[in-house]
Amino acid sequence: MQIKDHFLSQEVFSLTETDTDGILKTSPLPESLDQYYESDSYISHHQDSGSLKEKLYKFLQSFNLKYKKRILHTVCSQNAKVLDYGCGAGQFLKFIEDDFKTFGFEPNAAAKSAAEKKLGKTKIISDLNTIGNGSLDAITLWHVFEHIENQDEILRLFHQKLNSKGVLIIAVPNPTSYDAIHYKEYWAAYDVPRHIFHITKKGMENLMNTPKWKIKKIKPLLLDSFYISVLSEKYQKNTISWLKGFYYGAISNIKASKTGQYSSLIYIIEKK
Repeated sequence: MQIKDHFLSQEVFSLTETDTDGILKTSPLPESLDQYYESDSYISHHQDSGSLKEKLYKFLQSFNLKYKKRILHTVCSQNAKVLDYGCGAGQFLKFIEDDFKTFGFEPNAAAKSAAEKKLGKTKIISDLNTIGNGSLDAITLWHVFEHIENQDEILRLFHQKLNSKGVLIIAVPNPTSYDAIHYKEYWAAYDVPRHIFHITKKGMENLMNTPKWKIKKIKPLLLDSFYISVLSEKYQKNTISWLKGFYYGAISNIKASKTGQYSSLIYIIEKK
């Protein structure tokens, strides 16, 4: 499938098969991806504009933060050590840092700076090797894993840093959801080339059910279907993108309630 970078460059990329059945990779991958993140729109959520759109975003974000926090509480005890990998501007860490001993890692300089200003109790690290082996109870990646090219290397490092009962929580878009199939090459969650990998439910199961890892539970991110559908409508130049996006987002969730193929899926993965 050919996918255009609708968000920024308008360049066209291909989705190619990988060695793991159910996982596709963006090709050709640019030598430097940094320039594809250089947009005020891409980092606008790091700032408070005070607009109605911003207020709505913050309201929906608070719902998602509470949901993610509840999931973390089901797998971790109070004061557990939690690393949010790819923590962005630190919204999730700010929400949980009173309940857990928190660490954050963020490679983007602007987002990292925003997180450091926002957080009081969380330690922002620049190198995972500063964390002791076997010391973490949980590592979270909220729509980050698909951006990582060296996934095998990162997973080995995560395995070292988690303790014997440690849990890895990974949320990624699902290209076999109804909204992905409906919007095809306009599906916003392809987000090439920033999203390097495109991971189906089958693909994640093939990748993570190994001698080192086991998927314990899969949960949906219900609001993602609406956000992604609205953005997909905008890419199609639809003047009523909000209305149609919410309609198809709702249809996607209704269909997924029977199939499990939600627009975004959270994988709760145990270390073996």
